[in-house]
Amino acid sequence: MKIKKEYFILAGILVALILYLVLHRSDRTHYKLPDITKVSGKQISKLEVSKAGKTLVLNKKDNTWYIGAKEYPADSAKVKKMLDVIEELTLTALVSESKNYVRYDLSHDEKITVKAWKGKTLSREFDIGKAATTYQHTFVRLATDPNVYHALGNFRREFDKTVDELRDKTVLSFTEKDIRELTLSKDKKTMILTQTQVSEQEGKTSKEPEAQIVWQNADGKKVDKEKVKSLLSFLHQLECEAYINDAKKDDFKNPTCAVALRGDKKYSFSVFAKKDKDAKTYPAISSENDYPFSLSDSQVESIKSKIENILDL
Repeated sequence: MKIKKEYFILAGILVALILYLVLHRSDRTHYKLPDITKVSGKQISKLEVSKAGKTLVLNKKDNTWYIGAKEYPADSAKVKKMLDVIEELTLTALVSESKNYVRYDLSHDEKITVKAWKGKTLSREFDIGKAATTYQHTFVRLATDPNVYHALGNFRREFDKTVDELRDKTVLSFTEKDIRELTLSKDKKTMILTQTQVSEQEGKTSKEPEAQIVWQNADGKKVDKEKVKSLLSFLHQLECEAYINDAKKDDFKNPTCAVALRGDKKYSFSVFAKKDKDAKTYPAISSENDYPFSLSDSQVESIKSKIENILDL
């Protein structure tokens, strides 16, 4: 009888344990995730990204994004990545109801708060924490919900940007085939190159001569077009290392090398001597950008080398 009694006790404990596990698992898997209203990234007109008391504001005007009160042009590709996250935000699981946000980088000092407006309407607001251990999800918290959720994707880095990192670094942009005239200057030597067409009949059986595009200097001497092409290819989508925020374009005089280009419109680009011989960058300005900027040593050395090849220095 004593053995039977012990069996009954063990059986009761086992049943209780099974019920606990079943009910506990049911509580964890049959919750309802919050509904997230659909937001179109194309309709967003203002973004606020805040972290540790600092807020970065972006506004869209005429389909172009600008940063802050100074309205620096923003890198459109980087802004699009933000908008894609906002539009496609998808919750996949409830992670925590404990309001312990530190472990998820959702505390006041670590979280990134994102607000997105459509006109004057706040369409999306949420906090971004760190990536989950799988790096396939990100911990988030919705504005009106104290719980922590998994959101699909690893996207904190898309919002963890400084103003300088978000600025559009393109400082010179043109279509290579449209350029018909170049003025190159370096070490007090200047050369004007003009694109022209010449007719070549030699070796042709057709009665009509074939037109060939060539570059020539002011004396009519041909210049190796591959050397010109190399320079234009390097400059046509030039990006800077960083912007120089404590100076204006007018502060820079006497460039060490310069390039002026003419096509359907005119372009100019100038590089100046380093302020400090130990500096890693050169200051420069461009007609296509309102702000002075810096170029890396390697960029400037490449530009100078290409100019020297044409000038035969």
